[in-house]
Amino acid sequence: MSKLLKRREVVSRLLADRGDTLVIGGLGASAWDITAAGDHANNFPLWGAMGGAVMIGLGLALAQPKRRVLVITGDGEMLMGLGSLATVGVRNPKNLGIVVLDNERYGETGQQLTHTGMGTDLAAVARATGIAKSSLVRTGNELDLLCTHLARTRACQFAQIKVDPEKLPIVLPPREVSYLKNRFRISVLGEESLYA
Repeated sequence: MSKLLKRREVVSRLLADRGDTLVIGGLGASAWDITAAGDHANNFPLWGAMGGAVMIGLGLALAQPKRRVLVITGDGEMLMGLGSLATVGVRNPKNLGIVVLDNERYGETGQQLTHTGMGTDLAAVARATGIAKSSLVRTGNELDLLCTHLARTRACQFAQIKVDPEKLPIVLPPREVSYLKNRFRISVLGEESLYA
C-alpha cells in the first residue's frame, strides 16, 4: 500500500477554505482534480495550452494583486514550462501560489516516468529562480503547514507535492470554453465586464 498522498484528497484540502481565491487548473488531471473538489466560478481549468498554467496564474496575480491566485498543475506540465518559474521569481507576486502535483508520471500519454521520478527537484529549481518559499511536501503534516502558509502568508510560494500515481476517474469541468471564460471573467471583474 502506497504511503504517498492521494491527489484528490490533497486538492480538496488545498481548496477547503479557498475564500475568493482564483484557481488555475493545469491541463488534464489537475483540472479534473479541482473539478472533483467542486466546480466553482473562480476555477479556470485549462483544456489546452500545456505548459501555460503558471504563466496564466502569474498574469492573473499581477492583474489582481488583492486576490489570492493558486495554480494547481502537474509535474509533466511544470517540466514543460520551467522557464515560467524564472519569470515568476523575477516578478515575485505576493499573492501567487504554485502547487505541482507530482506523481512522477506523464498521466495523459501513458504513465511514462517523468524527470521528477529520476531525481529532478522542482522545489529546488523554484528556489534557484528566486521563489524563496519553495517546499517539497510528502506528508499530511507538511500539507497542513502548506495550506496554512498559502492562506495566511503574503509571499510568492511554490510547492512540489509527491502524490500517488494512481489512476482516477475523470471528473470533467464544463467543456464549453466560452462559458468558462465568461464565468471566470464575471467572477473576477463583475457582470458589467462582459459588456465593456
